Amino acid sequence: MDGRDLVRSVKSVGSVQGMRAVRSAWRNRRADARALAPRGPERARVPGLLVGAEPEPGGGVVRFARSQLRIRVAAGGAVFWSWDAAGPLPSYALPGAEPGPDPRARLEPDTNGGWMVVSERLTVVVSRHGAVELRTPGGVLLRRELPPRWWEPVEGGEARWVQRSEVPADARFFGLGGRAGGPRLREGTYRLWNTDPGGRFGPADDPLYLTMPVQMVVSDAGTHLAFHDNTWSGGVTLREGEEGAGSGHDRLGTCEVRMEGGPLRCWVVVGTPARVLQGWTALTGAPALPPSWALGPQHARWGFGSEREVRRVVTGYRDRGLPLSVLHLDIDHHDAHQVFTVDPERFPDLPGLAKELREEGVRLVSIVDPAVRASAGNAVFRSGLEVGDEGAFVRDPEGSLVLGEVWPGECVYPDFTDPPVRDWWGALYEERLGQGFSGVWHDMNEPVSFSAFGDPSLPRSSRHALEGRGGDHREAHNVYALAMARAGYEGLRRLRPDERPFLFSRSGWAGMQRYGGTWSGDVATGWPGLRASLSLVLGLGLCGVPYSGPDVGGFDGSPSPELYLRWFQLGAYMPLFRTHAAIGAGRREPWEFGPEVLAGAGQILAERERLLPYFVTLAHLARLTGAPYVRPVWWGASGDRELRDCEDVFLLGDSLLVAPVLEEGADRRQVRLPRGRWYDTASGKAYEGPGHVVVDAPLSRIPVLARAGAVIPVRGPGGGMELEVWAPPAGRTGGGLVVRDAGDGWERAEVERYTSRLGAGRVVVERDGEEELVPYPVRVRGWSGPAQP
Repeated sequence: MDGRDLVRSVKSVGSVQGMRAVRSAWRNRRADARALAPRGPERARVPGLLVGAEPEPGGGVVRFARSQLRIRVAAGGAVFWSWDAAGPLPSYALPGAEPGPDPRARLEPDTNGGWMVVSERLTVVVSRHGAVELRTPGGVLLRRELPPRWWEPVEGGEARWVQRSEVPADARFFGLGGRAGGPRLREGTYRLWNTDPGGRFGPADDPLYLTMPVQMVVSDAGTHLAFHDNTWSGGVTLREGEEGAGSGHDRLGTCEVRMEGGPLRCWVVVGTPARVLQGWTALTGAPALPPSWALGPQHARWGFGSEREVRRVVTGYRDRGLPLSVLHLDIDHHDAHQVFTVDPERFPDLPGLAKELREEGVRLVSIVDPAVRASAGNAVFRSGLEVGDEGAFVRDPEGSLVLGEVWPGECVYPDFTDPPVRDWWGALYEERLGQGFSGVWHDMNEPVSFSAFGDPSLPRSSRHALEGRGGDHREAHNVYALAMARAGYEGLRRLRPDERPFLFSRSGWAGMQRYGGTWSGDVATGWPGLRASLSLVLGLGLCGVPYSGPDVGGFDGSPSPELYLRWFQLGAYMPLFRTHAAIGAGRREPWEFGPEVLAGAGQILAERERLLPYFVTLAHLARLTGAPYVRPVWWGASGDRELRDCEDVFLLGDSLLVAPVLEEGADRRQVRLPRGRWYDTASGKAYEGPGHVVVDAPLSRIPVLARAGAVIPVRGPGGGMELEVWAPPAGRTGGGLVVRDAGDGWERAEVERYTSRLGAGRVVVERDGEEELVPYPVRVRGWSGPAQP
């Protein structure tokens, strides 16, 4: 620590608390120095030469001189392999039992002296030295895993390891959780350690709150997702390849995964992007379906301060005719920042306020932090001490409580990797529901302990239950927030079994979609932060987390009217559409930025409300198929290299292409179109793709284009649902899916399929091949002739 670190720490949380944070950081360092011995001398190990193989259902075990490789093709097509007898379980990514084997996949000798497993979608070839190649059924290389290397402490302990991989020269990397510099991941090292960046971040900051060892690789040969199921601290170093310009000497792209411990095991799913995400969802669990009200516009601010201010904001929306579905209360509504409490002076009747707002169509959502104030006067702390034999909180190797510094002061941390602790914590949400809240958002759950030493987390020597296996924070850190989300989600389900829980979390890990979504965290106010907001949502969707969104306007500063409106326009097409800001960062209500911004915000809010049936459909489809709402523009054409490099536009579902304005002062912008006809939804003008077009982007709106033939469910002028149909080209057909909003319970979704075509000089819309079965009004756009439902 130097003087600048200390000053930053003190400024961020105040002088008294800042000095306590310094003390806490020193305490954590001393704990690790005592409990974690230096690694000392190490022995390097590689697999060695192949010595034999044993078939098993779906694959088999290939033995080498100093290690063994297990390969198994699952019934759904995913391929698992591991070294040193590591199995798929236990795993925080998988929701239950491992998938069964594919009985058609068999281990067979290969012609080069190795072995191979042939499956429907992938051929796995193992060399005599331990390299693993993943090839298409036609023999085209997707990925080559070079023989791994381990470093094992001579005196015992966890082995660290490295796995190097090669991919085609034209491949592009995506994923790895929430990365501000994406969505395409360039050359560099990306850390795998969930981290609070400390109040603000931009595109160059890494790591952030939500890291995952999940990478999606897209090349001409195909698309695959690789997941190294290991929760330890590590890093992924990527380098894109270069083609030989006809010389035949391509430089392959490379990926190097380094982990500080834990198993070396990997899952791979191959296919089209849609099939890959469907396979990933089948493996790690279906995304939680948000209640329909959570798809409407939401408003938050750290610093509402009182019931009076909350009412003022809600009244401001209502009086100006602006829709609002949800209002979030940040830590300032707690009593002395203590979780599961309410400040009685600022919010004397919170249940009454919640009831009043709900009657106006506005739900309240509460922030919930994991840190519990270590005070005998704190009821949550006292009840936590009575859980199990040793209490609910994380302890050090000597059995003492691990203490950290967070907003309430000196705090302890529940061990969410212990099932009884999850049950206890989930039951505490009864207090939140009793206060009238309809959902929760988890914050500070990386977990955070204020520090002046770089890593604001718990000591790595802290002990965790890890589902009864036991271990320390090096293994538990990255799944701490995932386990907290599970505790909250399951608690809400038990407390209100007839309602779908609403929960989203700042941090998490692979599989977190089972319990809810996430948001950008404290993205810096500025045009780079706006661009980072889009990168985060796209990247997270490709990791299987479809429900997310940014802090509209940025978290830490006061945006200009232009920046605010451009951010608001982008946010309106995100699954989670929420404004949010820190104390001192100014207000985020649209009317605070002048009449021009208010008019533009009103226009985009009305469009979000009109598209609500489409968002409901996308939410259900995400649960059924794993497809994110927000998709990269190459989603349906991953073989198009130009589209793979396009990062400033996105698809909303299959039907809409959204081109946000990400540069100051722009009133026109270039858009790269996928193949087919696309209509500008503002002017109705048709463009033919693939290719580049320049479209108008006045301050009042951003360009949105509709795919020709698309059938989109929208809210009609009278409030009922209608189908908006964009005319297909002559000789071509189109279509779309509709899932009706059946409420916020657990009713089974019915997927309705519609097709559109030109026939006899008219646009014909059919359901299941019958014109008479279309139950909604139809409005045709992009066509001057008659429509026929």
